[in-house]
Amino acid sequence: MRLKDKVIIITGSTTGIGKAIALRCVAEGARVVVHGLEKNWGEAVVKTLGTENAVLHIEDLGREGAAGHLVTLALDHFGRLDGIVNNAARVVSSNIKTTDPALLRAVFEVNTLVPFTLIKAALPHLSASKGAVLNIGSVNAYSGEPNLLAYSISKGALMTLTRNLGDSLHREYGIRVNQINPGWVLTETEIQRKRDHGLADDWYRQLPTVYAPSGRILLPEEIAAAAVYWLGDESGPVSGQVVDLEQHPFIGRNPPKDRSTIP
Repeated sequence: MRLKDKVIIITGSTTGIGKAIALRCVAEGARVVVHGLEKNWGEAVVKTLGTENAVLHIEDLGREGAAGHLVTLALDHFGRLDGIVNNAARVVSSNIKTTDPALLRAVFEVNTLVPFTLIKAALPHLSASKGAVLNIGSVNAYSGEPNLLAYSISKGALMTLTRNLGDSLHREYGIRVNQINPGWVLTETEIQRKRDHGLADDWYRQLPTVYAPSGRILLPEEIAAAAVYWLGDESGPVSGQVVDLEQHPFIGRNPPKDRSTIP
């Protein structure tokens, strides 16, 4: 087991990528703090994992003290803290016309400031365990798409946070900080979002090759498999790294002329 006896906080883990990471971490021997906003979804995840392996915390991470609550729960319930996965994110469609300062601040709060505050709250405990932080970013961090302006900016900032803390925290505290940037992932929320946009239920089976050269997009379980490496000891002293998990070069690819099928 690659994560045997490690205790890991995973934000945004009641569904999607975070849920897949929680399931894989427990399968690899870890115990996890499951976090989200959906109590019934979270309870279902904990039931699947077993109460001996998982504990649930429901709270908006933008609330004052929320980061400390997660850290305290991990320590009180499992007695230690070895890792953090900053996965919770706010994904909103916005462009230069629809993005105002209030929206940008709200997106930054969840996507950039929350990871910072959680790392800071956990610092002494991760230092004691020589633990690891894994930030879940996005390939949109490099420039993003016109209709993902606020989201893309926030993920770019997260990437800088990873690079900076990956160096400074590793040197001073022995804490590794790395990041994976997923591309397009077939999560439950993405499936529902496309349904809400009026696409057929099997929209993901008929994608333009520019988006899916392999014939399909990524699965949450594939992101989770990569996460285990960065949370475990086998990644050694590597820190401050950002790895893109996508099937094509994100920068420089040509979008299809007709994007009406991919809102």
